[in-house]
Amino acid sequence: MKTKTLITAAAAVMMAAAPAMADLFVPSLTYRSGPYAANGIPTADGYKDYFTLLNERDGGIGGVKVEFEECETGYNTEKGVECYEALKSKSPLAIHPWSTGITYQLIPKATADGIPVHSVGYGRTSAKNGEVFRWVFNYPANYWDGASVAISHILDQEGGDLSGKKVALVYHNSAFGKEPIRTLEELGKIHGYELSLLPVDHPGQEQKSQWLQIRRERPDYVIMWGWGVMNQVAIQEAVNIRFPMDHFIGIWWSGSENDVKPAGDGANGYKALTFNGLEKDYPIFDDIQKHVVDKGLAAGAGDQIGTVLYMRGLYSALMTAEAIKKAQEIHGTPDVTPAMVRDGYEALDITQETYAALGLPGFGPDIHGSCQNHGGQGLGAVSQWDAAAGQFKLITDYIQSNQDVIAPLIAADSEAFAAENNITPNCD
Repeated sequence: MKTKTLITAAAAVMMAAAPAMADLFVPSLTYRSGPYAANGIPTADGYKDYFTLLNERDGGIGGVKVEFEECETGYNTEKGVECYEALKSKSPLAIHPWSTGITYQLIPKATADGIPVHSVGYGRTSAKNGEVFRWVFNYPANYWDGASVAISHILDQEGGDLSGKKVALVYHNSAFGKEPIRTLEELGKIHGYELSLLPVDHPGQEQKSQWLQIRRERPDYVIMWGWGVMNQVAIQEAVNIRFPMDHFIGIWWSGSENDVKPAGDGANGYKALTFNGLEKDYPIFDDIQKHVVDKGLAAGAGDQIGTVLYMRGLYSALMTAEAIKKAQEIHGTPDVTPAMVRDGYEALDITQETYAALGLPGFGPDIHGSCQNHGGQGLGAVSQWDAAAGQFKLITDYIQSNQDVIAPLIAADSEAFAAENNITPNCD
């Protein structure tokens, strides 16, 4: 009995002396205020609710709770950098900037600090080249993929021939909005369409002149790279000039309920790209209701579940959580560091079996990462707004972007960045 007591006491001392595992710190640079709040709120809610679900239902990731923190940026680049500087001392496992402008500013900072940046379907497209941008990821697709998928869809609508057709790009006059221009120009050389560029200044409420030009020049198709109130205004202006909605295609950030509902039935038939599913009955929503909303732990009122941008935020959290799981597996410890999570991102392997196991069957395309590929397989689909049903519905399968055009553009842009910043591309 005395021996047993001594052993028990020794074990207790050892457990007390062992360092407790720190929570997995995953912050988010959100914007619940300002001109982009209507879109920023559901995105932030989906992101946070997914980690809350993992904590409440699963006890965290690999047995370690996720510590979550938001920092409000108002979609302002300077505030975004300030948030990053305030958070980095806590060793975040990944940073989600939720803004292309903020992402551009954080790339050199996070690289120097050794913190992964995950710009989900936004940010600097050439960050897909992991040999140059070692700490930046843009899974599951990038803006050049989106531009290519839009043109592929238009080609399909036009029987494979765009010779002599006119395509107008209405875009947010920022780094975000300018991302697809080069790709659309290169594709225009191949397919013979005429491209016109119509920038819209922040925040996007004034667009009369752009749509007067569209009414005058009568492009065959309009592609939109917008965000926030810009999308609502553009769709309403298109309705006003009776532009055919099925010839109006937005990037995935221009395809939420917030964008189309203000225009009422006039928005019916509007199209938008997506890189994830849009169903309302995924099994995971029942778990979120039970473990998050019903416990009073929802990031918002719980009324955004199933909306396009809520699912986009949830998807972002899912990919980060899977990168953390992969890092724990690779390194044999649940208590991972930012450098380990970078390894997890590079080894990301999300399959249809993964989605199904997570309660999201068929939710997105497979994602297979590597050091060389930080951006996924370049797939996107087209959705269309059904005003009567009040829902965006997929109208295509996932479409492969034109890598023969995009890969050389990524190589050229990333190589120029490497030369300017004295970076030797590597996978060491």
